[in-house]
Amino acid sequence: MTTINGTDLIAIGYTPNSAIGVALNIATGLSGLTRDDLSAQFRQILQSPAAFEDHAVFGPLAKALQLEAQRAIDNAVIPLNATTGAYTVFGRENIGEGAIKQMNIAMRLPVAVAGALMPDAHQGYALPIGGVLATRGVVIPYGVGNDIGCRMALTVLDIPVSHFENNRDLYQSVLVNNTHFGAGPGFKPDQRSDHAVLENNLFTEHPIIKNLKDKAWAQLGSSGGGNHFVEFGYIDFPADDLPLGIPKGKYLALLTHSGSRGFGGILAAHYTQLAKSICKLPDEAKNLAWLDLNSAEGNDYWLAMELAGDYAAACHDVIHQKIATALGAQVLAKVENHHNFAWKEQWKGEEVIVHRKGATPAGEGVMGIIPGSMATPGFLVRGKGAAAAVNSASHGAGRQMSRTQANKNISPAEMKAQLAQEGVTLIGGGTDEAPFAYKDIFAIMEAQQALVHSVAQFTPKVVRMADDGSAED
Repeated sequence: MTTINGTDLIAIGYTPNSAIGVALNIATGLSGLTRDDLSAQFRQILQSPAAFEDHAVFGPLAKALQLEAQRAIDNAVIPLNATTGAYTVFGRENIGEGAIKQMNIAMRLPVAVAGALMPDAHQGYALPIGGVLATRGVVIPYGVGNDIGCRMALTVLDIPVSHFENNRDLYQSVLVNNTHFGAGPGFKPDQRSDHAVLENNLFTEHPIIKNLKDKAWAQLGSSGGGNHFVEFGYIDFPADDLPLGIPKGKYLALLTHSGSRGFGGILAAHYTQLAKSICKLPDEAKNLAWLDLNSAEGNDYWLAMELAGDYAAACHDVIHQKIATALGAQVLAKVENHHNFAWKEQWKGEEVIVHRKGATPAGEGVMGIIPGSMATPGFLVRGKGAAAAVNSASHGAGRQMSRTQANKNISPAEMKAQLAQEGVTLIGGGTDEAPFAYKDIFAIMEAQQALVHSVAQFTPKVVRMADDGSAED
């Protein structure tokens, strides 16, 4: 009969797991050893399991201990810092408690270096929409977001505003004939566009991306759903803008908002789950799981993210080229910027990874576009490089109602009346995107005067959005 039991093993340092069962089975088969002899033997194996891997009797216990040790490492939860790192909130009066709570959690990550919350911020998944987070050496897939590389693009055209006013039906038909919205496979094979982005080597070499080329090609130049749009409007420059080469005046412009479509969504889902399997965080922070950029997984995600950003830019490029060609228009200037992306930037003398989840880059002199809603102005801006904002600004007005709340509280008649009052023609779209669902863009701009300089104001006039109720991630 064995002279040692599970309590004895725990007393000498064993953890209650499957290895104890293996040890007790071995002890049962041993004879001629005292309780003290057995304790000494099992303590020695616990301290140096690798030395007993090939032992005829104790080998199974050594391997069980090593397996349990690896499981403990794999399942170890990385603790958050006890205190929240300092960060600046811009326009606090416009921001709900849900977004603040999410940002507080993000700023407790042990990899967090700096952060800021933009005035359009609202609660999202993991990092709040409008959240900016700088980390050291790691990238957070959910900190980038599901719609990787979602962006704005604005083209100033050489068409007189008067021509637009006198031919609005023409411009509506151009939008309908040269854009594609909603969830689904995208363009039919004979309607697809070509672009250099599809020649990227990752489409043949990357283990995930190589299976997505046809999806990317089919959706190239489409806009998806949710708050994505293609619209004509007026852009008013109150003074000559020398960097853009645009004299003072009012111009017709094309403004687009969309991201990397299903291609980016699949990449985001894959790498978010991968990060969560590698990086275990407490439940309240689990969606902020990261990938080390020195790891193969982190490098693969970074390459995928950059390609998704390039693909999103290509989608805008195709749309703008199609519409300019259809109108026979010349492009006077073009400005575009990502949000939902991560950048390698310098912060206090070291390289950091800056995640902008629904936030616009606003380094000194960097151009950006901050839209309002389908019936309120947007702004062409130039960044001031504010350190307190981690060189960022808002990416729009920000929602003050969820889609469900908007559909419940805003009637189609109310939305139609507001659009008519502002002289806006809407093609598609629903009450979930009604202007009332968004914060006051002028209050948002007021709250970030220290972050950006307003260069020009854009006023939407003909807006196209998805009409199938689909929502982009």
